[in-house]
Amino acid sequence: MSRLLLVAGLIGFSSIASAQEAGQALTSFEGASMGRLLSEGYEIKAAIPNGKKFVVFLQKDSTGYACEMVNLTRSQCGEIK
Repeated sequence: MSRLLLVAGLIGFSSIASAQEAGQALTSFEGASMGRLLSEGYEIKAAIPNGKKFVVFLQKDSTGYACEMVNLTRSQCGEIK
């Protein structure tokens, strides 16, 4: 189950990256920090190294987000659809 979530997250993350490059809006949480999502009740499900950065996958009920850690205190998040 966790591998399935991870694969779905990776596919979703590539969609998020494409949407960001195309300048499309993602959700009301677009640009939300990982801290904000955690305070809203989202749980960390996985973290994947991506070069010098990490991509963290969060989930609450049937909604998921991928957050790229820009540095230790800043992250960029987008909804996985």
